[in-house]
Amino acid sequence: MNYEITVNEVANGDKIKGYASVVFEDSFKITGIAVMERSDNGELFVAMPRYKTDRDDSGYKDICNPITKDFREELYGSILDAYTDLVSGGSKKYTVGDPKNGELDFSVRVYPYEREGSNIRGFGSVVFGDSFAVNNISILNGKKGLFVSMPSRTQRPRKEGDKTKYVDICFPVTAECRKAVYEELLKAYEQELTKLQVAGTPPAEDKAKAKSGGVREDADGFLEVGDEPLPFR
Repeated sequence: MNYEITVNEVANGDKIKGYASVVFEDSFKITGIAVMERSDNGELFVAMPRYKTDRDDSGYKDICNPITKDFREELYGSILDAYTDLVSGGSKKYTVGDPKNGELDFSVRVYPYEREGSNIRGFGSVVFGDSFAVNNISILNGKKGLFVSMPSRTQRPRKEGDKTKYVDICFPVTAECRKAVYEELLKAYEQELTKLQVAGTPPAEDKAKAKSGGVREDADGFLEVGDEPLPFR
């Protein structure tokens, strides 16, 4: 799977030395990847964007992550190589694989969800190239019907009086990819919902929570995990 890494150094960073983004096959982008330094030995490591949760011993859960050992080692190693090259005076961009590799292969999973007063209808995930998973995707019910919401983070207001904004962490960068991924997620939702209806089983709130890491909504209708609005970086 071809991908391009873009890295930026954090000036006077303590534990966080830089941030990286990755674009798979010029189609889907992952942002908020941190290059961090271990306090005990100074070794650099990669931390994927994550959120707080009370359902994991570590207190955090990755929003997206490699799902195979080989790809994890390749991706994390490439990100660290890109960062090292940057601080040595090199380019911010670092390409891995054949740029002409082709379309981005993906598969989806969706879990219907229902709760009175909620506009959330399901939670989903996408796996790219059998190697990288994006979780915490929401199926929401809006004024014009169902739509897909990608994992996002809060952006602090630039000045007093500005509203809090939510910025996507993982998202398609082309209209073609957006159409393909969103349509497949909505199709999978309808299929899973039909299965439940045929079986006479309503979408279960507890089952959806278990699959999504204990997700609930805050007072404004945004997804929340533990005591922090998600995602938490």
